[in-house]
Amino acid sequence: MISYVRGELAAVEEQKAIVEAGGIGYGIFMSRQALSLLPQTGNEVKIYTYLNVKEDALQLYGFPTRDDLEIFRLLIGVSGIGPKGGLNILSCLSPDELRFAVMSGDAKAIAAAPGIGKKTAEKLILELKDKLNIEDMLDRAAHGNEPERAESVSSESTMQAEAVQALVALGYGSAESLRAVKNTSPDCASVEDILKEALKYLF
Repeated sequence: MISYVRGELAAVEEQKAIVEAGGIGYGIFMSRQALSLLPQTGNEVKIYTYLNVKEDALQLYGFPTRDDLEIFRLLIGVSGIGPKGGLNILSCLSPDELRFAVMSGDAKAIAAAPGIGKKTAEKLILELKDKLNIEDMLDRAAHGNEPERAESVSSESTMQAEAVQALVALGYGSAESLRAVKNTSPDCASVEDILKEALKYLF
């Protein structure tokens, strides 16, 4: 099992990065979003990887963080979604956007990925809903690891989650609602305050 590849970024192609490590050039398939985050060629990179074993090939799929890799593992664990489909989804939605699309039941956002139909998107939501937690995601995004603030952070993330759900109920997409809420001030004291700021961002 290859957990990650660290080496010099030799080239970036349409669907993969070439990383030279130990005199070997590894071709690593990556999502469009992940490829866009890579530095210029010649710089050192560390890419977390998943090795897909097929009868006629060994394929490496790469991710900028362990979180992205874990989301990918969950995606390909859904019947009907292979590694290519998982990358297509992560090319359209960031891990956080995917989390909220699942939590809010937004099959349309997931089905926007190439090769992912509405039925597959609905099955994905059904299978992953209990495995993803939007409040945990908002905790990390807002404050990282600060255990001494756990109680206040939990309260804030709950309000943010409610605000995102309210925006979706108003007709906004899950991804844009999540982005809007994440751009609000941490000084917001209520769900109403968060909604006011989020709506200004959306307009």
